Amino acid sequence: MKKIVLLLFLAVAAQVATAQIKILYGPYLQNVKDAEATIVWEADKPSVGWVELAPDDGTHFYGEERPKFFDTTNGVKNTSLLHSVKIKGLKPATTYRYRIYSQEVLSHEGISVIYGRVAASDVYKKKPLTFTTCDPDKPDMSFLMINDIHGRENIITKLLNAADYKKKDLIIFNGDMVSEFKDRETIFNGFMKESIDLFASEQPMYYARGNHETRGEFATSFQNYFSPKEPFLYYVFKQGPVCFIMLDTGEDKPDSDIEYSGITDYDGYRTEQMEWMKTLRDNKDFQQARFKVVIAHMPPSKEPGIWHGQKDVLDKFVPILNEIGVDLMLCGHLHRNVYEEPSSLIKFPVLVNSNNSVVSVKTEGNQLNLEVLDLDGKVVTKKSYSAK
Repeated sequence: MKKIVLLLFLAVAAQVATAQIKILYGPYLQNVKDAEATIVWEADKPSVGWVELAPDDGTHFYGEERPKFFDTTNGVKNTSLLHSVKIKGLKPATTYRYRIYSQEVLSHEGISVIYGRVAASDVYKKKPLTFTTCDPDKPDMSFLMINDIHGRENIITKLLNAADYKKKDLIIFNGDMVSEFKDRETIFNGFMKESIDLFASEQPMYYARGNHETRGEFATSFQNYFSPKEPFLYYVFKQGPVCFIMLDTGEDKPDSDIEYSGITDYDGYRTEQMEWMKTLRDNKDFQQARFKVVIAHMPPSKEPGIWHGQKDVLDKFVPILNEIGVDLMLCGHLHRNVYEEPSSLIKFPVLVNSNNSVVSVKTEGNQLNLEVLDLDGKVVTKKSYSAK
């Protein structure tokens, strides 16, 4: 009997050891710019990862050896479940085909590494995945923005369809896509798997963190998944006539609040961003843009009863944004639709999108046209702005 049990154990162990590695989630695009793009995915076993890149020139992907770009840190290939590869030196306004790979690492002892099987995206039975780099010289562009999904299923699909997402240049998530960053399942089961199935493998997606993404034991891993190869979670990029200023507004309560257990310094973080925004005066993309659009989860506010985070955004971000001259600020957080015209205090319009609507924007010459659509595609708000 003991011998039978031992044989069964060995058989199961052998089967586990030779089980095929799988791509669990992804790939999805991050921080696509005019000359670079980052590709992220997750495998089910510790592995090294890489991307093969090919021009979109009609040749078969197997026609020749394609250049490889590895997931590395300081020249060493990362052994991980999660992989992110930043590809540089790309051409603007150019479509590329790509394929991802994960090769299992069975053991790594000293200088000896034993590798297992390989999982890769399919380029034989399916068309290879593609992405297109940003085009700073494109005459016009379009995008959409959603926010405050809080892990609700099927909301993203309805909102994206309402705004005809397939025809948009890019898609922006403006925070609180989950209620708490508990674990990786929260990310993918909450909203990313739906997004990957719809668009995120081939359409650029940009993510401004909300206050709920700062919560939970997995919150410090946020940048491993979103903007993983960027120095910060705040940055600029340009598509056509629009320069996007992506900001991170942090948490909504004071850092001393009992809910944060003394581990946050969002006041200092917002000050850091305030100093960074001053450098935008010398940023080429910012200077040359016909329209300058700010993406920030929490809106600035002077209303009585407003919590600390929104006050800090008003005090620190708004004076700089007023000075450098932005055209529009798009926010979320409030779970309702709000529109504030420019004033002597905030010299640019602020649109707050609800948790059940989508902002659809397109430029047409010197006009930036905006619609807010509900889940049924009904227009809630419609605005138009002229280039300054």
